[in-house]
Amino acid sequence: MVRRIIQIDREKCNGCGLCAKACHEGAIGMIDGKAQLMRDDYCDGLGDCLPVCPTNAIRFIEREAAAYDEAAVKANQAKKAEEAASCGSFGGCMSSQAKTLEEQSCQGCGPVFSRLRQWPVQIQLVPVNAPYFDGAHVLIAADCTAYACGNFHQEYMAGKITLIGCPKLDPVDYSEKLSEIFRTNDVKSVTVTRMMVPCCGGMENAVRRAVEISGKQLPLRIVVLTPDGKVLEERA
Repeated sequence: MVRRIIQIDREKCNGCGLCAKACHEGAIGMIDGKAQLMRDDYCDGLGDCLPVCPTNAIRFIEREAAAYDEAAVKANQAKKAEEAASCGSFGGCMSSQAKTLEEQSCQGCGPVFSRLRQWPVQIQLVPVNAPYFDGAHVLIAADCTAYACGNFHQEYMAGKITLIGCPKLDPVDYSEKLSEIFRTNDVKSVTVTRMMVPCCGGMENAVRRAVEISGKQLPLRIVVLTPDGKVLEERA
């Protein structure tokens, strides 16, 4: 059937996620840091998402689409409510809820302190407009580096907002989302930790592209580590 339904312009979307929160039917999700209409039959065509979008990336169009399925929506809402109730004290799925953390000692680790200052840490999950990015020094780490370097928290994470990812295993181009983070926030500097293996160069290349796309002159530090945690090379 031809009916009124939303259309999201990915080029205009800044990844804030406000539309996904406003859509009580669950029709909108965040994919690779951008809003996306997940199912036509979840969209009721009323447009609660339109007024919350800060970049006017959402509009109504008329096209062939599945009819709104209220029963399916209610079943999905019940499923999500059940999942949220089982996700613990973070009040929802802790993998995607932005949270600022206080520095604290690690139970069972003696005097060692965790230097993680925010949640989440995965590049694909972190909100583009999270408040902790303003005035931040950002660490972007290939995830193996934290395991190679025994003093990683103190040496690299202290005083920084930490983002992690694997350029070989994550099927995304980080540069698009990172450029939005750099462009829309007052980021002070960027440090990249990567392993010496060639595939880890994808992380460095993505960050360099992101800085260039953002149009900002951000201080950039690249640290290349060996599997035993030694610094092989450090460069700007």
